[in-house]
Amino acid sequence: MLHSAKHWLKAGNSPLSRMLYQCAWQMLHFELPQMKVLSKPLLVIHLSVTRSIQTVLRVCYWTPLFKASLDGNAKQLYLYGGLPYISGPLKIAVGQRTRISGQTTFTGRTVKMADNKQPQLTIGSNVDVGWQTTIAVGTQVSIGDNVRIAGRALLAGYPGHPVNAQDRAAGKPDLDSQIGDIILEDDVWLATGVSVMAGVRIGKGTIVAAGSVVTHDLPPGVLAGGIPAKIIKSLEESR
Repeated sequence: MLHSAKHWLKAGNSPLSRMLYQCAWQMLHFELPQMKVLSKPLLVIHLSVTRSIQTVLRVCYWTPLFKASLDGNAKQLYLYGGLPYISGPLKIAVGQRTRISGQTTFTGRTVKMADNKQPQLTIGSNVDVGWQTTIAVGTQVSIGDNVRIAGRALLAGYPGHPVNAQDRAAGKPDLDSQIGDIILEDDVWLATGVSVMAGVRIGKGTIVAAGSVVTHDLPPGVLAGGIPAKIIKSLEESR
C-alpha cells in the first residue's frame, strides 16, 4: 500500500499527485534560513568544545591505555582519533615523537612458531602511521626512523589463511612458509593505499607510489610503483 502511494506521487500525472509530490519534496528538503551572524559563532564554539574533549581524551585516556600495551615508554607519542585496535599475541615497541592514528589496526599471528617467539612490531622515532592502516605481524615488522605511512596502508606479514581451499574451509591456519618479516628502513615513505607483502625489505629513503603492491625487495633511494611495484626512477638522479 505504501509502495503504491509512493509510486502514485512520483509518477502520477494528476494535478493532485503533482501538488502532493511538490509538498513532500519541500518538506524533505526543508532548510533553516542561513544566518552567518549566528552560525559562525556556533561553529567556533562547536569546534572548540569538540577539540577540547578530544585533547582531554587523547592525553588522559587513549594515550595511557595504548602505552600500557607497549614495551618501553614511547616518549612524546601523539595518538589521535581514538585508540588503535590490537589483536593477537604481539609485542610492540615505539620510539620517540611518533604519531599514530587511532583508526589503526595492529595484529599478531596467533599460530606459534617452532621457536615460540612472539610476533614483534618495532616502530622507530618520528614516524607517521596514517588513518586505517593495518600492520599484520607474522614474525617481525620493523619500521625505521622518519618513516611516513599514509592512510589505508597494509603491511601483511601473514595472510591469516592457508592456500589450500579445503584447509581454509576446515578453518586451518596459514602455514609457516606463508609468513615473513617486513623491514622498512629509515626515511621510507609509503603513499596512500600501499600494500607490502611478507618477506619484503624496502631500502632507506625509498618512496612507494599510491595504490602499489610491494611483493619483492626494493633498494634504497628509488621511486617505485605499480602492481607489483617496480622501480620507476632513482631519487638521486632527480635531485
